[in-house]
Amino acid sequence: MTAARPPDAGRPSLRDRAYEVLRRRIIEVELQPGERLVERDLAAELEVSRIPLREALRLLAADGLVVLVPHRGALVAPFTPADVRDLFDVRESLESLAARLAAERADEEGLARLADGLEAARAATRAHDRAAIAEANAAFHADIVELAANALLSGVMRPLEARMHWLFRLTAQRDPDRQCAEHQRMYEAIAARDADRAARLAHEHVADGRATSLALAERWSRPDIDPEAVAARRRRGRGDGGKRAGPEA
Repeated sequence: MTAARPPDAGRPSLRDRAYEVLRRRIIEVELQPGERLVERDLAAELEVSRIPLREALRLLAADGLVVLVPHRGALVAPFTPADVRDLFDVRESLESLAARLAAERADEEGLARLADGLEAARAATRAHDRAAIAEANAAFHADIVELAANALLSGVMRPLEARMHWLFRLTAQRDPDRQCAEHQRMYEAIAARDADRAARLAHEHVADGRATSLALAERWSRPDIDPEAVAARRRRGRGDGGKRAGPEA
């Protein structure tokens, strides 16, 4: 999946570099839901001043990955079960539409790219590489949106990309073989130009992950986190008192 924001022409700015590094760390759960983000520490780690760092944090907040508390600080968004439920509500509708349009509009080059994505997911599954599995699965869904060739749909889905990346990484414990099989059936329907079947399979695929993802969310999430209290702490730390969130690396 492509980055949520294309870098400026030429060398990436300090803001863009800080944004990309922090985005990756959050999505890969190096920085965990509810963890405080200390500007002083992050600026030193990333070798940037606080101004581009704050700009990067604002971009991450727009992506839904960070919570900014005025005059207090920032923390990684808690990503509660309610957030996961809301994301699935939207995905079930929009991704089924994307699959329908992809079946109607995809060209041979796009279908070949989708097939290559499937093979990447299979290779990651064989290697038991959970991070690569999550990346390949997110890319497969993004490719279908691109093949739909609908600018408005792409614009609606773009702000969700980072949260979908994050969700796929946090739910990497889902059966990867089953996900590959479901993606294969979706690809076959799109390649066969069967729009009704592609839309139905996409809806079923997204809906199939809802219960498992919500159950996993109960493990990594602490809905009782108080963002203001977490952001006010002097040292970096998780909002759950040290409990590890998300899958083990």
